[in-house]
Order: sequence, then C-alpha cells, then structure tokens
Amino acid sequence: MKMDVAVKTPWHLWVVGGLSLLWNLFPVVDFSMTNMQNEFWLSQYNEAQRAFFLSTPLWANIGWALGGFGSFIGSLLLLLRSRNALTAFLVSAAGLAVVSYYQLVQNGERLKQLLGDIPLYTTITVWVVLLALILYARSMKVKGILR
Repeated sequence: MKMDVAVKTPWHLWVVGGLSLLWNLFPVVDFSMTNMQNEFWLSQYNEAQRAFFLSTPLWANIGWALGGFGSFIGSLLLLLRSRNALTAFLVSAAGLAVVSYYQLVQNGERLKQLLGDIPLYTTITVWVVLLALILYARSMKVKGILR
C-alpha cells in the first residue's frame, strides 16, 4: 500500500512563482496589445518599427503566443504546485525558439536597424530567465513539490 506524504511547499516557490508571474505578464500584454493594434501601446514605435511588428507572419506570431502565454501559464501552474508547470515552460521555450529565429536570424539586420541591440539583449535575458524557470520547475517536480 502506497502512502502519500504531504510535502511542505518551500517559501522560495512562492517568491519564484510570484515574481515569474509578474515577469511573464509582460509578454502576454505585449502580444495582446500589439495584435489588437492598440494605439496607445503602439505609440512607442515609429512607423517603420510599427510596420515590422504588425507584419509578423502567422507562424512567428504563433511562436510569440506560445512563448509568452506558455511562460505565464507555467508560472500560474508553479504557484498551483502542478507538475504541468514544467511542460508549460518547455512549450514556452519552443515558442521562444520560433520567435527568436524569426527576429534574430531571419530578420536580424532589419531589426538591428530599427531598434539597435535591444532585441538581442532582451532575447538573451528572456532565454536566461526561461531556462532558470525550466530548471527550477524540474527541480521542484523531482523533489515532489509539484504534483
């Protein structure tokens, strides 16, 4: 007979989960406002920058959505102590790979002309944070904290 042992939630799960939820809210808002063509949101860009973001092909937009919403959902699932948090973060990584390819490989020179090095540094930062969340979720899953 198998006995279920209650595993106490470590304090750091609430900190990591809460901070990552706030961090991952930005790509959800950015994706939504850009694709709804919200004038206030897009007013931060000049016409050339706006045209670039609004001409993103469907396949790259899907990657962007998976990347942003995947991480946001992963953070929610982390706070709910769900083992599916790891899966959501992995889906996010697949989406981030797609949008990173579109922006930095396929359109790297054009994006650099439009925004300088900001997209490169932003993408590197997002990758570092996402990989840390993947490793954290995996660790919490292995320790039985995520169920």
